[in-house]
Formats: sequence, structure tokens, C-alpha cells
Amino acid sequence: MLENVSPTQWRLLADSVLCVHILIAVFIVLGQLAILAGGLVGAQSVRSFKFRFTHLMLIVFVAGQTWLGQLCPLTLLEQYLRQRAGQQIYTESFTQHWLAPLIFFDAPWWVFTALHSFGALIVISSWWIVPPARSERKVCGTTC
Repeated sequence: MLENVSPTQWRLLADSVLCVHILIAVFIVLGQLAILAGGLVGAQSVRSFKFRFTHLMLIVFVAGQTWLGQLCPLTLLEQYLRQRAGQQIYTESFTQHWLAPLIFFDAPWWVFTALHSFGALIVISSWWIVPPARSERKVCGTTC
């Protein structure tokens, strides 16, 4: 079945994975800004437990991957798809390859580990600065 996939289709799949990867990075950064700004103005939407838990788990995963010296699974998937498309692949992390040029600096792996770790600390500390709302579970009796 995979032999019927054209190089163009492999490239489109790789580009789709890249877009998802970018969206996750944007969600982490803008999500944290929204949490802090929303906390200042009293917005309840930034206190959603599901939103906050998802945000926290993503940054903890990213920081954990860099501490372990491993590339993100999305980077590995994108590289695999690009290789199947016959495109050149990159060997550094997603952040180093795609985002570092956007923010105009090239740095060794430890710098990105430190940045991800610092980001994780900010996200974790925001659980105390702007705590998520306690989920209200309704206990249903025979009337629910």
C-alpha cells in the first residue's frame, strides 16, 4: 500500500506534520502568554483545567525530550516522510532547524535544553500564579 504513495504525497504529509509541529509550538508560547495575561485581567477561560493540563504536559514533554537528548517524535516523523519523498532531511531538532533561523540565532543543543527547561519552569510556576479552576464534578443520583 505504501508503494502507491507518490513523492508529492509524502512531501505533503511531511509538510502537514511540520504544520502540526508549528501549531504545537505556537500553542505552548501563546498559551503561556494568554495564561499570564488572562490571569492579570481575571479571565476565567485561562483557568480551564483541560487547557492548562494539555499545555503543561506538552511543555514537560518537550523539555524532557531535550534533557534526554532526543529529537521530538514529530521531528522524526517529518524526517521519515521527507526521506520517503526524496527530500533532504535535517538532523538537528525542530527548534534548531525551523525556529532558530526565525529568531536569528544559532546555538548548541544545551541552549535549547535550557530554553525548554526555563519554559517548563514558567508554565509550572503559572499553576500557582494563575491556578487552574478546580473541576466541578456533579454527583448524579437516580435523576441524572
